[in-house]
Amino acid sequence: MNITVWSGRGSLSERAPLGVFVRLRPWLGVLPFAMFVGAFLLWPSFSVFRSALQPVEGSTKPAMLEAISGQYLGSILFSMRMSAITATLGMVIGTLVAIAVVSLDRMRGLRNLMVGYSAVAANLGGIPLAFAFVASLGMQGLYTKMLSVIGIDLTDMGFKISDFSGIVIVYLYFQIPLMTLVMLPAVDGLKSTLREAAANLGASSRQYWRSVGIPLLTPSLLGGFLLLFANAFSAYATAYALSSRGSRLVSVQIRFYLQGNTITGKSNLGYALAAWMIIVMVVAMSGYLGLRRVSERWRR
Repeated sequence: MNITVWSGRGSLSERAPLGVFVRLRPWLGVLPFAMFVGAFLLWPSFSVFRSALQPVEGSTKPAMLEAISGQYLGSILFSMRMSAITATLGMVIGTLVAIAVVSLDRMRGLRNLMVGYSAVAANLGGIPLAFAFVASLGMQGLYTKMLSVIGIDLTDMGFKISDFSGIVIVYLYFQIPLMTLVMLPAVDGLKSTLREAAANLGASSRQYWRSVGIPLLTPSLLGGFLLLFANAFSAYATAYALSSRGSRLVSVQIRFYLQGNTITGKSNLGYALAAWMIIVMVVAMSGYLGLRRVSERWRR
């Protein structure tokens, strides 16, 4: 005996596709983004690793192994050292700026100005930033000439905007504002009742920060450090413009090997260096996301 189940919305067989569509509908909005990521991030990354695992001309070992030996390893370590220094300085100074900005609660206009500037400066980089610092602190820069008038010669002191110290100063221009933006929500999340409770127990301001404030901010501080590290490690255009194509930074070295104008048959080394950069970036960003979840847990 056949029994047909009927409702005002159609039979069960007719409603099944509709139910599947309802369940999948929330994911349809993500589909264009997923296609974009697959086409312009995942597939290029797969191509980079595929080329990096091929041997370099005249060698039998994969290019990825050759990229972590000799001068190639030196470029990676040089970039990591510079990234760590700029991330550490940016973390310390940016956190202090964030604390100062949060204290401007009664001066909303000045606070909004600082936040707006940080948002702009954190995303400023590339050729315009390099040109600004060359025009300011280059050999013929404005501030270089002004300092020479009062007897301070940066050239005699060994400072050059294209050297390691010069690139660190330029990177701090966008590292400090980025750390400020990262730390603002964390510092804002420190409830005033914690400070009041510490004061009622006789704790000084220094004791409050040492025993309460800094431990609560530690996940955000470490996460911000990893974010700044990844930001500096992946920077390319600014360093390339400052170094006149001669920088030891791995991001500049990748272009040198991929352009193929000087070293024939070494393009796989460029892909290998890029593959190691991807690995370092994935590790750094994974740590940042994990620490961010930890820092958000206590603010709920």
